[in-house]
Amino acid sequence: MYSLEIATVKAMRVAFYVRVSTSDQTVENQLADLQMTAERLKWDVVAVYRDDGISGAKGREKRPGYDAMLKAITRGEIQMVAAWSVDRIGRSLHDLVNFMQELRDRGVDLYLHKQSLDTSSTTGRAMFGMLSIFSEMERSILSERVRTSLNRLKSEGRKLGRPPTNPAKVERAKELLAAGTGIRETARKVKISTGLVQRLKKELGADAIGQTPS
Repeated sequence: MYSLEIATVKAMRVAFYVRVSTSDQTVENQLADLQMTAERLKWDVVAVYRDDGISGAKGREKRPGYDAMLKAITRGEIQMVAAWSVDRIGRSLHDLVNFMQELRDRGVDLYLHKQSLDTSSTTGRAMFGMLSIFSEMERSILSERVRTSLNRLKSEGRKLGRPPTNPAKVERAKELLAAGTGIRETARKVKISTGLVQRLKKELGADAIGQTPS
């Protein structure tokens, strides 16, 4: 008589990430939708990371919930990140693709409720590939716009870069430096940058500094 051993399939370890941009908004609706999905798909929700009143345009260092989630991913504690919508993760396609690339490098999947994106499925992985293509297109379009703008300015005879500093200000700064005035004080009096004053000081030479004209 043969015995049939049935392997136990462990539930996927999932972390929710929720975010709202202003303090008068709430993440409860996002959590409710994600929890319903978790129950339907029998996820094991191991953590909920949240950023309340924080813009999606902020970097990782200013989003404590997002930062904590990425650290948990690095430690191998999460198999999937679930968010209500793509704009909860970031405000640009470029940010999303970078985030998804980091997840893929760690073997972690992503579920986006509103976009019906699940990278653990064949269709979701295909959509990820399309997102990468669109992100590259976005960067190419931006670069092309910059080049076009620069070429147009050149054709119009406009000089690119910072406008030259008033020669009178340069001479006044040199006089102050030669009289022993400090870099910051010279910059403040002449209303020019400290970087320019530093360059002028080097041009004058160490022997000239601190000597007043006879």
